[in-house]
Amino acid sequence: MNDTPLRAADRVLRGGNLLTQDTGRPVAEALAIEGDRLVAVGSNEEIALRVGPGTVVHELRGRTVLPGLVDGHAHMDREGLKQVCPSLGPVRSIADIQQRIAELARDRPPGEWIVTMPIGTPPAYFDAPGCLRENRWPTRHELDEAAPDHPVFIRPIWGYWRHTAPLVSIANSRALARAGIDRHTPSPTPTITIGRDASGEPDGVFSEDTMMPIVEHSLMRCVPGFSETDRAATLPAAMAAYHAFGTTSIFEEHGAAAELIRAYKAVHRRGALTMRSALVASPDWSALPGGTHPDSYGPLLDAWAAGLTEPASGDAMLRITGLFVDIDIVTDNRVRARSMPYTGWAGFNYDTALAREKARALLVACAERRIRVVAIWPNMLDLFEEVDRIVPIRDQRWVLGHLSSLSRRDVGRIRDLGLVTTSHTNRYIYKEGHLLAERLGPARQHEISPLRSLIEAGVPVSLATDNVPVSMFWPIWQSVTRLNRYTEAPVNPDEAISRSQALQAATVAGAMLTFDEHRKGRLAPGLLADLTVLDRDPLSVPDGELMALRSEMTFVGGRLVWQSPAIGPDGAAVA
Repeated sequence: MNDTPLRAADRVLRGGNLLTQDTGRPVAEALAIEGDRLVAVGSNEEIALRVGPGTVVHELRGRTVLPGLVDGHAHMDREGLKQVCPSLGPVRSIADIQQRIAELARDRPPGEWIVTMPIGTPPAYFDAPGCLRENRWPTRHELDEAAPDHPVFIRPIWGYWRHTAPLVSIANSRALARAGIDRHTPSPTPTITIGRDASGEPDGVFSEDTMMPIVEHSLMRCVPGFSETDRAATLPAAMAAYHAFGTTSIFEEHGAAAELIRAYKAVHRRGALTMRSALVASPDWSALPGGTHPDSYGPLLDAWAAGLTEPASGDAMLRITGLFVDIDIVTDNRVRARSMPYTGWAGFNYDTALAREKARALLVACAERRIRVVAIWPNMLDLFEEVDRIVPIRDQRWVLGHLSSLSRRDVGRIRDLGLVTTSHTNRYIYKEGHLLAERLGPARQHEISPLRSLIEAGVPVSLATDNVPVSMFWPIWQSVTRLNRYTEAPVNPDEAISRSQALQAATVAGAMLTFDEHRKGRLAPGLLADLTVLDRDPLSVPDGELMALRSEMTFVGGRLVWQSPAIGPDGAAVA
């Protein structure tokens, strides 16, 4: 018998309900942390042997502990950018908007821009302009009354927060003059309507029949946008917002443009990066003269993308991994790209899409160099299969995300190609599930977000927020209940997964997006000490409360990065 005393841990959490997601010990009461690793997971009695004079002890008092959650499509930086522009607040009339604009004008010298967040209730802005007594948007003249000496611009939403068009922005007369917009100004794209009054003059209201803003990248390009300094300065607030719901890792599968990557690196250099962040490279093909010729892809990847070869470059906190590829060439994106390298809310480059044959050549070059490809549209599946016949990708773990509808055959193809996937329940179940069901018809209802079929086929399925809302407990709830916001009925309920499966998708499967399933995603000795202490048990709360769960403490690498004001350092509730 070995009587050597165990070394005291740096930190111990005990007296809890640990849902470890580890098949070797699925439930435990306590754990011990040394440095950034878990050194023991077990009973209270077992972990008591790890407590020494210098050990920080957290009394869980029955709270539930999970491995840190992994957001497979986060757009985390957007949460911080919402702080850059002042909010209009809970306005209920055009007079309220005028009052708020006037307040902002008083604090600025004449001629300085006033740029605000959109009208409506965040985070999704479902209620505008219905939230206003007049049930219409303010005009340039009404904004002029509030700030006659300042150019004013009320930003549009990022359409995927709400998933309905139109996007509306409003400029006053001084802003229109700065932009050179008058009665003769044409719309740069058919999706933009320049509002006009009875005399044919612009009324200041821009309406966009699209999900990603165009006006601020074209007609109103003179409006001050987000600087790289803004992006770096607000990332800590964005991380805190996600940590508050137990998220400890993000995967930015839609791609990250250079300005966003630089912001992450700046935060990391100063030791302030608390979220494990994996960024997929978003190419800007328009910046590469001749770079889109298929014969150039191999040399191009060798020259500037060698760092994308797996294992990814970076460290445990920040990695650049994979290349985003798209074949949906959208004409409007060429208009948006006029402001490159500025990306606005997007964070990714707009000019990423290639013609299909060019994309095929690029994917073959990536497969030959073991550069992982990440895509978010179902039409890429055929292309992945074609590439696999030329250069096998089945052990390269390419990513297919934003899963909307898949046939049973598609599920088998995804499995056979060795793909990992991310769902998008927030869009294809909660916000647009009823529209997808109507479009596909009764015979194809079973194809909508087939999470259960994918999991039963052995395909890793991870969950994602797409930023609104930031809590991973929303996609967990959506995956379990399949409820639609508009019909309040389940969408393709046969594909619902259990709560345990949803938690696995948010932890273990999420870790697989970055080849980290042996480093995180479970609570087991030797793994990274990424974990969250929840305010309630996700396995026992009623369905209607599942999406409302919050973190009371969140740890990344053993470091406490979030603590609810509602509890003290010893785990006791604050009176």
